[in-house]
Amino acid sequence: MIWMVVSGLIVGILLGFVMQRTRFCLTGGFRDMYVQKNNKMFYALLIAISVQSIGLFTLVGLGVFKMEAETFPLVGTIIGSFVFGIGIILAGGCATGTWYRAGEGLIGSWIALVLYGVTAAIMKSGPLNPLQENINSYSVVNSNMAETLHVPVWLLIAVLVIVTAYFVTKTLKKPKVAIPQLKQKYTGIRHILFEKRYHPFAAAVAVGIIALIAWPMSVSTGRVGGLGITTPSANIVQYLVTGNASLINWGIFLVLGIFVGSYIAAKGSKEFKWRMPDTKTIRNSVIGGACMGVGASLAGGCSIGNGLVSTAAMSWQGWVALPSMIFGAWFMSYFIFVKPRKARQTKTQVSTQSI
Repeated sequence: MIWMVVSGLIVGILLGFVMQRTRFCLTGGFRDMYVQKNNKMFYALLIAISVQSIGLFTLVGLGVFKMEAETFPLVGTIIGSFVFGIGIILAGGCATGTWYRAGEGLIGSWIALVLYGVTAAIMKSGPLNPLQENINSYSVVNSNMAETLHVPVWLLIAVLVIVTAYFVTKTLKKPKVAIPQLKQKYTGIRHILFEKRYHPFAAAVAVGIIALIAWPMSVSTGRVGGLGITTPSANIVQYLVTGNASLINWGIFLVLGIFVGSYIAAKGSKEFKWRMPDTKTIRNSVIGGACMGVGASLAGGCSIGNGLVSTAAMSWQGWVALPSMIFGAWFMSYFIFVKPRKARQTKTQVSTQSI
């Protein structure tokens, strides 16, 4: 029990600290692909997936642990991931992003986090569970990509690494735009930990390594898996309501660690501040958090569980979920960002012509 608590908190604190300090945000990355035509954060995600995948299958090859063949619901994964993508834009952060932004003092993220956990619990063990099971009973297929394609898994990893290296190299060759920076206040380790800016690609390597560490840490407690946010978030709600101690596992301490790590990073960099949202943000946080909980439960994972971990495990579930949640994020980004921008531009043009 002690090791489960300690190991879960260690991985969570590392992840929360790194994500808060580097602003590793998949929601912003998915949004920027459409709104700003900027793919840098998506390429960073590919780096994190590649790093984790190489390490993961090395550990499997060495016999540290085994990954059992699994199936997944194709229809539920597509629909759920799309709904989840809508939710993260409304909530202003994905599952992990919501946890670490709550650690910064954002009340809107707290609201989204509560709705996320509650709706996930309702889907997994509450009145909406029959609906989830009904949808997920259709199109259940093998998730093992190497097995269904009849190719060695290392060939798939090689393709991923080559594609990632191509886009990363291409991006790094582009002319750099000078970004104004505040005058350095600290020196030494304090500067490195709490003030220095980091490139998204460097952050991605760190996230990939932490995601890899999560596997043996989790396995050592009897839970075979990597990072996961949705089920632990739902388990916290269920435990608080029922008091069922069997719901407490490594994943719960992981997500609590993300919150703690983010709080430490935000306090150390003087970025922690309680911020009360306006009514529009509260509305979006409520709806977004609910969509995240429903979507992630239906899809069997969030942007971390499916988008980072299942993809690294060369699972069809991850590679089907990832584009689905991106399309969901783009769909909602149109209404939140693109459509209002076009309306302002049209209004400006009409005003200019009338002068």
